[in-house]
Amino acid sequence: MFAYVIRRLLLLIPTLLGILTVNFFIIQVMPGGPVEQMLARLAGNATDATERFSGGGNNGETLSNQSNNQSANSKYRGARGLSPELIAEIEKMYGMDQPIHVRFGKMLKNYLVFDFGNSFYQDRKVIDLVLDKMPVSISLGLWTTLLVYTISIPLGITKAVRDGSRFDNVTSTIITVGYAIPVFLFALLLIIIFAGGRYLTWFPLRGLVSEGWDDFSIWHKIIDYLWHMVLPITASVVAGFATLTLLTKNSFIDQIGLQYVMTARSKGLSESRVLYGHVFRNAMLIVIAGFPSAFISILFTGAIFIEMLFSLDGLGLLGYQAAISRDYPIMFASLYFFSLLGLLISIISDLTYALVDPRIDFESREV
Repeated sequence: MFAYVIRRLLLLIPTLLGILTVNFFIIQVMPGGPVEQMLARLAGNATDATERFSGGGNNGETLSNQSNNQSANSKYRGARGLSPELIAEIEKMYGMDQPIHVRFGKMLKNYLVFDFGNSFYQDRKVIDLVLDKMPVSISLGLWTTLLVYTISIPLGITKAVRDGSRFDNVTSTIITVGYAIPVFLFALLLIIIFAGGRYLTWFPLRGLVSEGWDDFSIWHKIIDYLWHMVLPITASVVAGFATLTLLTKNSFIDQIGLQYVMTARSKGLSESRVLYGHVFRNAMLIVIAGFPSAFISILFTGAIFIEMLFSLDGLGLLGYQAAISRDYPIMFASLYFFSLLGLLISIISDLTYALVDPRIDFESREV
C-alpha cells in the first residue's frame, strides 16, 4: 500500500499541471479580461483615467491630448478614446504586458511555494483571502457531508431491507420531491418561513455568528454558531442526501440477492449480522467511491448559492465573484486549491477502500 500511495502522490504533479494548463490558456483567451473591464470603466472618462495612471503633470497632459486617438491595432474592446500609452500602463498593472507563456511559467513557479499573488481588485494577498473565507466553507462542507452520510446510509439500508413496503414508497416520494426542488429555491423557502421573510423569525438571516460574538461565553458562542448554521445546512442536506440514499439502497439490494448472502442466512446468522457483517462491506464500496466528488461539490459548487442567499462569505462566493470580475489570481488559486484537495481526497478514498474491504489490493494494480 505504501508504494501505491507514493505512486499516486507522484501522479498528482502531472495531473495538477494538466488541469492548470488547460484552464489557464482557456481563461486567457476568453473575452472580458481584467484589462478589458478596466478599459470599459475608463472609456467614458479618458482624461481622468490618464491623470490617474500618469500622475498628472506634463506627461498627463500629453496622454490626455492623445486619449482621443484609438489605436488601430488595439486588441481590447472598449479602448476607444484611450491612448495606447494608457492601455500599456493598464496591461503592466495587471501583468498582461508579458507573453502568455511567460505569465504561465511565472505562475507555476510561484505556485510551487504556494505564492498566489495579490487580488486585482481587493488589494490583498490571495492566500490571506482564502484563509479568511475558509472557515465558512469548511463549516458548511463538513457539517453537510456529515449529516448527509449520517442520514442517507441508515435510510438507504432500511429502504433496501423494506423494499416495496409503505415506508419505502413514502420515503421515496419525499426524497424525489426534495431532489426535484432546486437548492436555491428550497433555501429561499426556508428564509421566507423561518428567517423573517414573511412568517416566523426563528433563525438569523445573515452571517455565521452574531455581532459581539467575541464577547460571548464559550457555550453562548457554540449555540450562536449552531443557530446560524441551521438553515444553510438544512438547505444543503436536502439537496444532497437524495442521490446517496438511493445509491445506498440499490447497492444493498444488489448485494442482498447474491449467493453469499443466502449462504450466510442458511448458516443461521442473524439478519443484522448478515447485513453489517457481510453485505455492508461490499455494498459500501460504491458509496465510498463517490465521497471525493460529493465533498468537493458540497464544499465549492454546491455552497455558492447557499453562501449568496445567507450572506456567508466563503470560498464558493469568493470564487464566483472572482470569475465574474476576472480576478485571475483568485480564480487560479481557487482552481489550484480545489484541484489539489480533490486529488488528495481521492487518495484518501482509495485508502478507505482498503480499510472497508481488506481483500482489495492496490499494490497489484497499475496506477
